[in-house]
Amino acid sequence: MSQFEETTEGITVRVESFYLEDQSEPSDDHYVWAYRVEVENNGEAVVQLLTRHWVITDSTGKTQEIRGDGVVGHQPVLEPGQSFEYTSGTPLATPSGFMSGSYQMIDDGGRQFDAIVPAFSLDSPFQEKALH
Repeated sequence: MSQFEETTEGITVRVESFYLEDQSEPSDDHYVWAYRVEVENNGEAVVQLLTRHWVITDSTGKTQEIRGDGVVGHQPVLEPGQSFEYTSGTPLATPSGFMSGSYQMIDDGGRQFDAIVPAFSLDSPFQEKALH
């Protein structure tokens, strides 16, 4: 389990992914992961997370994009020094892939910007390992 981190304009996004063996059916090409995200405001302004944009890519290169309001039903407001953490999940038809994305933020002055979600891997025990 690895942690991935990216900071954009004072907003730090940390992500960890977990393979969910109990929800996966490899014989049916159904693999499921959970991912935990922490969004931390290390800036000086109050910010709100407005929308999310995910790019999910499986090991064949098939990509799907997901856009929507907030995260897990929330559009959290973060004071300087505060953080918000949530867990969500995604299925794939292949035993590995990766995700990346961004959160559209707005600060208390009305300025909007995208906080980058770092690319993170979705690996299962069913993925063949390659030595380089």
